[in-house]
Amino acid sequence: MNWPLFIAGAAAGGFINGLAGFGTALFALGFWLQFMPPQQAVAIIVVLSTVTGLQGLWIVRQAIFDNPRRLARFLLPAVPGIPMGIMILSSIDPASLKMFVACLLLVYGGYFSLKRNLPKFERPTPVTDVIVGFLGGVLGGAASLSGALPTMWCSMRPWPKAETRAVLQPFNVAVLGLTCVMLFFRGLYDTETLGFLAIALPVSLMSAQLGIAAFRRLADDSFRRLLIGLTFVSGASLLARELLI
Repeated sequence: MNWPLFIAGAAAGGFINGLAGFGTALFALGFWLQFMPPQQAVAIIVVLSTVTGLQGLWIVRQAIFDNPRRLARFLLPAVPGIPMGIMILSSIDPASLKMFVACLLLVYGGYFSLKRNLPKFERPTPVTDVIVGFLGGVLGGAASLSGALPTMWCSMRPWPKAETRAVLQPFNVAVLGLTCVMLFFRGLYDTETLGFLAIALPVSLMSAQLGIAAFRRLADDSFRRLLIGLTFVSGASLLARELLI
């Protein structure tokens, strides 16, 4: 076990989760896949993402309570999408799916990162919200990429940062929480993995507090640009992992 890289991955994943409300895997896996089996790394990350995400839920709790119907339009369709994504794994190649999503993230993040003015979909789009939530659940079950489409869609809405996070954070916490349960029943949480988790969790929680402090200082448009930039980094990281590992 490379303990310095293990601690660094837990700290980086916790910080970005506190800052943006997602992205634990994006930053932690870059450290952990150098010395840890992918299944074990993912099993730890989904727990870290879920638990550290609860802190993020608390800071936007008022925005969640102010508009629960918006969150429901994303989250409720995602629930049946998760098992559907697991089912279609038998008929598709997960690596090809991940590369497709990676290219989509790269094009989206690269294009809007270069634009001076951010897109603004101001009108209500309940049908699109439902479709994005459902497809997010499908991608979560098929390739552990539940947050990709909701993040892309929400970053195009001119919502205050708290409202954007009030959708993304509970969406990711709920989907990843269900993933934890499924991984548990698949036997991925053995004694060794639980030991690593006991070390990584407090590091991630403390780092998430630093990320939350940075989030509080961001302006609304700065947070939107952060999300768009992270979609590009997510796509590049995902593509690199699929091509190199």
